[in-house]
Order: sequence, then C-alpha cells, then structure tokens
Amino acid sequence: MARRRAGDARVIGLVSAAHFVSHVYGLLLPPLFAFIRSDYGLSYQELALVLASYNVVSAVFQTPAGFLVDRFGAGRLLIAGLLLGSTAIGAAALVPSYWALVVCFGIAGLGNTVYHPSDYTILSHAVAQKRIGQAFSIHTFSGLLGFAAAPPLVLFSARFWGWHGALLVSAAIGMAVALVLIGQSRALAVSPVPTLAERLRLPDRQGWRLLMTPAILRNLVFFTLLALAGGGISNFSIVALVALYETPLWVANVALTGFLLMSALGVLLGGVIADRTRHHTRVAALGFALSASVIFAIGTVALAPAALIVMMATAGLLSGIIQPSRDMIVRAVTPAGSFGKVFGFVTTGFNVGGVIGPLFFGWLMDRGEPRAIFMAVVAITLVSLLTVSTTRIPGSKAVAAG
Repeated sequence: MARRRAGDARVIGLVSAAHFVSHVYGLLLPPLFAFIRSDYGLSYQELALVLASYNVVSAVFQTPAGFLVDRFGAGRLLIAGLLLGSTAIGAAALVPSYWALVVCFGIAGLGNTVYHPSDYTILSHAVAQKRIGQAFSIHTFSGLLGFAAAPPLVLFSARFWGWHGALLVSAAIGMAVALVLIGQSRALAVSPVPTLAERLRLPDRQGWRLLMTPAILRNLVFFTLLALAGGGISNFSIVALVALYETPLWVANVALTGFLLMSALGVLLGGVIADRTRHHTRVAALGFALSASVIFAIGTVALAPAALIVMMATAGLLSGIIQPSRDMIVRAVTPAGSFGKVFGFVTTGFNVGGVIGPLFFGWLMDRGEPRAIFMAVVAITLVSLLTVSTTRIPGSKAVAAG
C-alpha cells in the first residue's frame, strides 16, 4: 500500500511539474510587453499577434495531439512537448527579430498542445482510483501556481538580464523539467501503447465519431462555458465593480485576489470531495448553483468592502471545488484508450472561451453595462449546470467511475 501511494505521488509530481511549466509559458509574454515593445518599437496589436500565434496553434492542434497521445504513448509526447516548447522559447530569446518571436511562440503553442491530453491520460492510468480526484486537483493547482509564478519570475529575471534573459531562464526551467521526466520516463510509461497494426487503423468509436457523441460534445460546451465565466470574473470584475458601485480600486483588486486564491484552495478541497463521492455531476451542479447565487448578489447589491471581499472569495472557493469533479465527469464518459483525444478535444474549450470571452465582456463594458458582466456570468454558470446534469456515458465502454 505504501509503495503504491509513493508511486502515485511520484507520477502526480512529475505530471504536475510539466503542467506548472505549461502555465508559466502561457503567461510568459504579458509581463514583458513593455520591454519588448520598447526594444522592437511595436504596437500592442503586433504584440497581440505573438499571443494569438501561441493560442491559435494550441487550439487548432490540441485535438490532433490527443490522437497522437493515444497512438504513441502519453509519456513520450509529454516530454516531446516540453522539449519543443522550451527550445522555441529559447530561440525567441536568441533570434533578434519580431517575426522570429511570432514564429517561435507559434511553435511553443504546438508544444503546448500535448499537456492536457498527456497529463490526464497518465493520471487516469497510473493513479489508484481512490486517489484520482486528488490527483486531478493537484494537477489543476499546479497550473494555477504556474500562472501565479510567471509574472514575478520573468520580471525578476528581466531586471538582471533583460527580457531576452527572462525568456532564456524560462526555457531553462522547461528543459530542466524535461530532463527530470526523461530520467523518470519509466514512471510515465503507464498508458497502453497500441501495436503498429492498431496504429494503422483507428476504429470509429475511438476516432472523430467518438468526439461527436452528445456526451463528449456536452463536455466541450462545459469547458467552454467554464472558461467564459471564469474569464469574465478574472478579466472584467475589477473594472465592472469600479464602474457599477464606484468601488475603490484597491478593494476591487483585493476582492479579485481573494477570488483567485480561494479558487486555488478550492481545487484542492474539491479533489478530496471528488474522491469521496461517485456523484460528481451533483457536486458540480450544486457548486454551479451556489456560485451563480453569490455572483448574482455581487452584481445586484452594493456591498461593504469587507463583505465584497468575502463574497468574491466564496465564489472563488466554489468555482475551485467544481474543477476536480469536472475532470472526473469527463473521465467517466471516456472509453479506455481514448483519454488523450477526449481530454485534448474538450479542453480546447478553454481556448475557445479565451477567445470569445474578452470580446463579449469587452463589448458589454463598451456599452456601459457593468452590471451585465455579473449577470452574464450568472447566466453562463446556470447553462453550465444544465450541461453537467445531462451527461451520459457513450455507447462504448467507459472507465468505471468508482
């Protein structure tokens, strides 16, 4: 028992380290915008093109990467993605050209496509069923930690070595994690790798037809709506609170910090809950209903600063608790041998929501409708509740939920 627990911990640690790096890379550029803009004489639109190249490539190729994970093994693809992304970031630092920056971050986006399909495949096959919820929660928490670590890491590095040096430091971190994973590759070789004959034929039930089943498509919508709701609060709650209630800027910032911090802690709590119940749809539905109620109150009542901070923190805690159950719901409807393609497909919803959300919520603010930010988040959250409450297992045999 102790040996199995130690093996689970090692796999979770390795996968979470890679996930941490992926999120650092996802938030690498924005803190460096001022340095790059000054050095290359760029507009913000030109800087946005660099980010777009990363995100568009990730969105387009993540599902195909999931197919490759199922065919050639999750551990191999995870290491390859780390090496590719780190090399691209390093090249962006060393080649003094704006267009090289665009191309290199596009290549880094290609490396980014392997993380979700590989991570969830490895965890689903390697970790004991009774700890899989906590495994998913630690994996998600490591990503949130990567987002939190990226700005101070790159700004501290840029202070001493410039923005080129900051990219090189980030690339070195990715390379170091890749080397650790190479050294522990046997621990990651846990998912069954198909034979050559199996690779040459992909049964319909495990191909695109599987991804087009109602259960999988509902989960794609599920992830997209989660990204929309989370992005609405993360990106626009500060300006909405200031415009709606004349909330002091520092109070709005503290409230958002409370939301993000408690969301991270909620993820860990949600992992414990997910391991203690088979009713993951109920956990998610209850979390959505309570979260929508809290956000509705924030959008309709002018709260005192302390009350606002507590309410935002509560909403963050609820949103975090939902996330491990979210992953368990996807796992429950996924046939064995298809984790890569299914998780690669449904987590594309993060990219879709990340593109649509800023445009939609920005449009609401431009129309002078700050209250609509919160009401839209409430509506999106309630629709999300409907997607999880109607989830069904597809016709092919799925992984047991308990």
